[in-house]
Amino acid sequence: MKILLLGHDGQIGWELSHRLSVNASVRGLSYPDIDYSRIDDVLKVVRDEAPDIVINAAAYTAVDKAEDDAGLAQSINAEAPGRIAEEAKKLGAVFVHYSTDFVFDGNKGTAYTEEDVPNPLSVYGKTKLAGDEAVLAVGGRSLIFRVSWIYGLRGSNFLLTMRRLAGERDELGVVDDQVGCPTWCGSVAEGTAAVLDKVLAGDEDHFELYNMVCNGETSWCGFAKEILGDSVIVNPIATEEYPTPAVRPAYSGLDCSKLKETFGIELPDWREALQECINS
Repeated sequence: MKILLLGHDGQIGWELSHRLSVNASVRGLSYPDIDYSRIDDVLKVVRDEAPDIVINAAAYTAVDKAEDDAGLAQSINAEAPGRIAEEAKKLGAVFVHYSTDFVFDGNKGTAYTEEDVPNPLSVYGKTKLAGDEAVLAVGGRSLIFRVSWIYGLRGSNFLLTMRRLAGERDELGVVDDQVGCPTWCGSVAEGTAAVLDKVLAGDEDHFELYNMVCNGETSWCGFAKEILGDSVIVNPIATEEYPTPAVRPAYSGLDCSKLKETFGIELPDWREALQECINS
């Protein structure tokens, strides 16, 4: 089994490479070895590799920076996924792509399902939604996993930021009126591997979009308190006290019932996953 993993050095990509390389030959590529805005170069790699599975774990994820860099975000998040999906379809390969909770506006108040109509508030969310729509339009053997609040022990993420700030300050103010599902990249990698096992074993009718996040919800403040414990004082603040260029949804919980009902796969509670991440 040959797997081409785009975004190998990213949070999800790194975890995927370790889990999938046990039973498959994984070719991992990341920027700057490959420039995802040069889509023709990416497609040439896909054709030359002719893999059984193409995983696109690459994305323009700088949410605030995207507000002033919409062209590059559009190229990487919106245009590239559909083109890669087309190439994978020609090869008869399975294509895996990752979406985001930021495609929603946060006004629903209860967990979003795959059937809910997106309404992104930011350039990042809009470009990611465009990428989802492009992949779905291609069809083929494509799987889209919508994830949220991704963190891990490498790269740039909320967990590492909180740990760094806790080493510099005795007291922190963290937004408490944005609620979502903190999700360890390791849990996403495990879930992705489990789904791939299922579809490769014969579940060929289930190439669709699925929510894939850890169980449970909390605010950024609640997440910070769970990360830091009693090491520092964490004070809740409102979003307006910490303004950012990009607007975030106030609520972005995702319902993963479809993933469980289709594949029998369920990610762990976010607190359990956080401890597993820290212990790893």
